[in-house]
Amino acid sequence: MAEPIRVLVCDDHPVVRQGLRTFLSGRDGIEVVGEAADGEEALRKAPHLRPDVILMDLLMPGIGGVEAIRRLSAEQPEIAVIVLTSLTDGDQVLPAVEAGAAGYLLKDADPSEVERAIRAAHRGEALLHPRAAATVLRRVAKSGQPDPLAGLTAREREVLDCLAQGLSNRQIARALTIAEKTVKTHVSSILSKLGVEDRTQAAVIAVRAERERSGT
Repeated sequence: MAEPIRVLVCDDHPVVRQGLRTFLSGRDGIEVVGEAADGEEALRKAPHLRPDVILMDLLMPGIGGVEAIRRLSAEQPEIAVIVLTSLTDGDQVLPAVEAGAAGYLLKDADPSEVERAIRAAHRGEALLHPRAAATVLRRVAKSGQPDPLAGLTAREREVLDCLAQGLSNRQIARALTIAEKTVKTHVSSILSKLGVEDRTQAAVIAVRAERERSGT
């Protein structure tokens, strides 16, 4: 039997922490190993609790979410951090993604979406809330950067489109009728060509490209 996914909940509101603990404790294969009221406490507890995934609020007293994510990415990169916040402001979303967040959800998300994000992050995949993605895309579009997909092959673009839908490597392999090993090779090439480090950032670029193609 597989080991449960170990989750640390970091939020300065006790009611939010308790609600997440109650929901997640009832899900198969997920174990809430601890709580933190701010980024400093999360950084202090993470080495001892050894979570696989941290649900992280952004606006907290002391060390906020973005700084905590940045330090966790540097000190414990094996931990996947999912932002769970009410903020869609580009001044918060983009820094969180750049700091290394593996996902970005809003607090009005359905509980099942939070569970799906945890499982996806544990598999090394990304899940970005559409409103958060739109905010990032607006910021990126204002930068005037050239088409980032110009160097991708047709197959790599197909794989990237699947990444933007939050599909796992296995699901992509099934959708495109190719071997899962081939998918991994394509994903590695895509990240290298786009100059990004993870699937979350690649997914953001893919959504931007789709919006530009559709003219929206």
